Amino acid sequence: MSWLGRPASDTQITHGGRLWLYGVAGLIILFLIIPTLIVIPMSFSDSQYLEFPPRNWSDRWYRNYFDSREWMTATWVSIKAAFLTVGVVTPIATMAAYGLYVSNLKAARYIFVLLITPMMVPVILIAIGVFFAYTRLNLNNTMFGLVLAHSVLALPMSFIVISSGLRSYDMNQERVARSLGASRLKAFLVITLPQIRFSVVTGALLAFIVSFDEVIVALFISGGNMSTITRSMFLALRDQIDPTIASISTIMIMITSVALIIAQVFGKSVEQKF
Repeated sequence: MSWLGRPASDTQITHGGRLWLYGVAGLIILFLIIPTLIVIPMSFSDSQYLEFPPRNWSDRWYRNYFDSREWMTATWVSIKAAFLTVGVVTPIATMAAYGLYVSNLKAARYIFVLLITPMMVPVILIAIGVFFAYTRLNLNNTMFGLVLAHSVLALPMSFIVISSGLRSYDMNQERVARSLGASRLKAFLVITLPQIRFSVVTGALLAFIVSFDEVIVALFISGGNMSTITRSMFLALRDQIDPTIASISTIMIMITSVALIIAQVFGKSVEQKF
């Protein structure tokens, strides 16, 4: 029997019956990655302008990026803010997801909606509100303010992922540990956390990506030596067509892809262990 005649799931639907769905999914994936396939060759162009396909190949724009103090400063700001955001968001999202999962509060669903509200509000409105609040608190152009704003944006994604991981976890395992004398904290750290760590790591990865890629809020609350790499890219694209942006975009794509691959490999090792 060919793979087209094999069941695609627990139902009787075969891969052949879903062939149209695979085709649609393939077209959607192709549509999403075409911009990436265009940007990468453009980053190796020797032209003063963005062009595709490149007539002459060169790494001049990568050298221009790494030799630029302004670009390097902005990159370091983004990396530092992203890691600090992960450090803030991951424990808060984990505690919030765990607390709502084990609680019997009638208001739990409303608290859940409240925690994911930043996902439902347009980012531009959040940026305007944060800007005016930071003006009163003198937090504009500070690392603390940038991390705090990014944490608000990244928290919903991490919270949803970790909550999803907890739904597939059998809480009776933790209850057994507590019945044998372990405290709730120890039972969580020893029993629960190792089994949901893939969700926690994925949530941390999403928090990093949200912070590293964020540009709208950064346009309002950061600048000068506190400018992020995405903010600097946006301003450079607005003021002049600098091919350096293509090289930076390619590097960011590689970083994100490697991080996602690491997360998937980590997830498979967790599944094999448990």
